[in-house]
Amino acid sequence: MPASPYFSSDYSAARAKFLTAAKAAGARLQAYRNPARGPAGEELTTDVAWLGPDDAERVLVTVSATHGVEGFCGSGAQVGWLETGLYREMPAGTALLAIHAINPHGFAWLRRVTEDNVDLNRNFIDHGAPYPVNPGYEELHAAICPPDWTDAVIAQTRKVLEAYAAKHGARGLQSAISGGQYSHADGLFFGGNAEAWSRQTLLAIFGERLPRARHVAVVDYHTGLGPRGYGERICVHAPDSAGLARANQWYSGDITSPALGSSSSVELFGVNLNAMEEALPHAQMTGIALEYGTIPTEQVKLALRADNWLHAHGKVESPKGRTIKEQIREAFYQDADDWKQMIWDRAVETQRLALAGLAAS
Repeated sequence: MPASPYFSSDYSAARAKFLTAAKAAGARLQAYRNPARGPAGEELTTDVAWLGPDDAERVLVTVSATHGVEGFCGSGAQVGWLETGLYREMPAGTALLAIHAINPHGFAWLRRVTEDNVDLNRNFIDHGAPYPVNPGYEELHAAICPPDWTDAVIAQTRKVLEAYAAKHGARGLQSAISGGQYSHADGLFFGGNAEAWSRQTLLAIFGERLPRARHVAVVDYHTGLGPRGYGERICVHAPDSAGLARANQWYSGDITSPALGSSSSVELFGVNLNAMEEALPHAQMTGIALEYGTIPTEQVKLALRADNWLHAHGKVESPKGRTIKEQIREAFYQDADDWKQMIWDRAVETQRLALAGLAAS
């Protein structure tokens, strides 16, 4: 069956599809209500589906919408896994924990960030300790997030960013922009100055659902980086760690590592997968971010900068605002059948390999 029907046009439709598919599969459901509201005043929730024995020692965890607007992809994979009955492939004694829309606000508002303008995947640090410093971002903040958004400003700031890349290299620029920062609450890739609701919710889910787990596989779905439609398996386990060795074995070497310089992603501060592993001291966790490309990286960053300006200085319900929202949507969700099929095929392959790895653990 074509994969397109598993994907949705907005957060509310995605949530409805997920709940319908989970109920039809016989999953046990729980909803966590976000304190904010959607653009039409709708309730926003993170929904959790559990399939399998309560005391399962082996659990496959899937996560969608860590970066809100990227939730179209992960939700489609989660819905498809349930609708097609592929969950029946789980080995005996293994459970599925599907976490749908962990950042529902970003999903509903077509934003990468949470209701607090926090990049959730930079938020998992100790907020009682001194924050990491990103000197590159400090230097470039004014150019990354200008108060005006016109063609002239875009051209002018592009020159500033290109000059930085010429001096520090393309990867140096990428680290400066997207590595994470904790000093500009109105800026891009802001890791927050407190624990975001989505962080608290994710760790609460892990605490409630996985106390008896001994082997956990995590697939966290992302988009916006790399070649169009290609799913890069990014592993943030430390070099020379047992987690990285397991991931390498499970996925037959088809993984990348930011720490080893083999990934399209640079090393980041406050990553959720690291926090998940810390939350499971009683279990072996093997986690990856499955990152799918959409449009060229420069265009993705431009869309993010435009969206940041829009919510800080503009009006969402304006012609310019609607154009920017179309731009941000295109940067993280390709509403095209071939792209959806590529997402689905790689997701099925990846989750099957994760299940095989769990079974052999």
